[in-house]
Amino acid sequence: MTDITNGHTGLGAANADRAFFGHPRGLSVLFFSEMWERFSYYGMRAILVLFLTSEVMKGGFGWDSADALVLYGWYTGLVYLTPLIGGWIADNFIGSRNGVVIGALVMTLGHASLAMESHFFFYLGILLLIVGNGFFKPNIVPIVGQMYPDGSPLKDGAYTVFYMAVNAGAFFGMLICGWLGETKGWSYGFGAAGIFMFFGLLQFYFGQKIFGDIGTKPSAEKKDMTPAEKFGEKQVDWTNNDSGFFIGSLALAVLTVIASMNFDRICLAVGLDPSMVWLRAVMMLPFIILMTYFVIQRLRKYPPVERDRLGVIAIFAFFVIFFWLSFEQAGGSLTIFARDFTQRVLATPASVNAFRYVSLALTFLPMVILTWAITQLGIKIGRKYPLTILFTALSFALIWLIVIKINVENFENTSAEVPASWFGSLNGFFIITLGPLFSAFWVWMSKINKNPSGPIKFGAGLLLLGLGFVGLVIASSGIPKGATAASVSMLWIVLFYLLQTMGELCLSPVGLAFVNKLSPKRLMALMFGVWHLANFVANTLSGIVGSYMDQVSQNSSMSGFFTIFVGITFSAGILLILLNKPLKRMMHGIN
Repeated sequence: MTDITNGHTGLGAANADRAFFGHPRGLSVLFFSEMWERFSYYGMRAILVLFLTSEVMKGGFGWDSADALVLYGWYTGLVYLTPLIGGWIADNFIGSRNGVVIGALVMTLGHASLAMESHFFFYLGILLLIVGNGFFKPNIVPIVGQMYPDGSPLKDGAYTVFYMAVNAGAFFGMLICGWLGETKGWSYGFGAAGIFMFFGLLQFYFGQKIFGDIGTKPSAEKKDMTPAEKFGEKQVDWTNNDSGFFIGSLALAVLTVIASMNFDRICLAVGLDPSMVWLRAVMMLPFIILMTYFVIQRLRKYPPVERDRLGVIAIFAFFVIFFWLSFEQAGGSLTIFARDFTQRVLATPASVNAFRYVSLALTFLPMVILTWAITQLGIKIGRKYPLTILFTALSFALIWLIVIKINVENFENTSAEVPASWFGSLNGFFIITLGPLFSAFWVWMSKINKNPSGPIKFGAGLLLLGLGFVGLVIASSGIPKGATAASVSMLWIVLFYLLQTMGELCLSPVGLAFVNKLSPKRLMALMFGVWHLANFVANTLSGIVGSYMDQVSQNSSMSGFFTIFVGITFSAGILLILLNKPLKRMMHGIN
């Protein structure tokens, strides 16, 4: 077994190199690159709807919540559609590592554009973020799995560690960009997202040699070798019909976006009522039907075992839609609920003090742990990769300054109002604190041969998320029909994020691991792109459904709005658990 840091493939490095939390040191570069990318994404996401709905006099665009949530849905959806293209380009032409670098650079420019706060640069920034994410997202995740030999017991744990990076970035991104945006100005929030994306780019670029041959583009002597030949797998040729269906699907996706942006005018032109909730969802059906038909036709051409395993990925991806459709209300309708329907003003000395110390603990404890991690890493690889450690250290120094500033202001103020974006950071915090426990729990269950199968874990994740919405149904049951403001206790939202996080830990890192284990190696990046395609559908529908929050609460109740997501998650979770046995057979021994 060769060490990944010696320039070899790195398969087996999991056994030879345990420098980073018991994993190869290459995982550390991916950890911090992903952390800063997620910082930028979730930081921008935390303030997007708040910025769009803020009054023009306060620096916002003055949109109503329905329009803002529709844009939010399309943005958070499209960043998961472009990985399908970026993954294919990386698999066939540029390699995963170049894909990560290109994506990080384009996203840095996108965040910088958003910070300009004009309509032109706003839409340009959104476009750049969508394109950049298409290169970054499908190409960093496969590198994680390729550092381990097939069947390595460390692979699932590696994805959990990697997923902690995702949520460490999400936590600090929402906390810091949200605080800057809501208290100092929107451009500061968007600008901070760009600065830390740039740090992520630098530390990956200067540390990528640690991966050896992993993620590189085909060498000159192997340029004529197909991906199937490279990995000793059967080639399934791409036909003209395949190209037609694929291009047609993408064309329908573009037309759907354009139609959505002109939804009201189209409805009025054909005599339809634009307030009908189901119309926006129906707009996506042609794309969904054609893409589904394309996937089924392609699957029929693969060898039986590959076909079954790819079919399991497709089924998991279908159920993931229901999870993320509900989950993504956190950045949309739930952000508005936190702003307008939650008691966020801390008027008593006791409540102000409680928030001061909670905020102090939430920020300082993760920073101490992460600072210790980067210090240990610097000791081990600092001499060989000094620029990577330098840029990572500089980014942490800047984070420390902002964290200290936030807490100093908290202790100086005699009264306080919890920022609406603050609640979103709880998801990341709970991931950081609960992630190691879940990882250890799965390892322990595996040792005693009681580790639940993938479908059971997925189903449990959906049910836990559903329980979070049950809490919101109870919390909002006292809000009168048509109300525009209320004072629901913050504890209900905290409970929601706790249950949401537990559900996410059962589903999302497990899903990433199964895509890696079930995918043929020649299709690895592409299949991660397909996996993210489910997020495109889910996030887009999430924004569309969330845009009817006001309408549903006026015609029924706020409690009725959250009941929708209870029904979605519980139904999907129970059905997936019932499909456990046939899905296990289709995985052909992979668990």
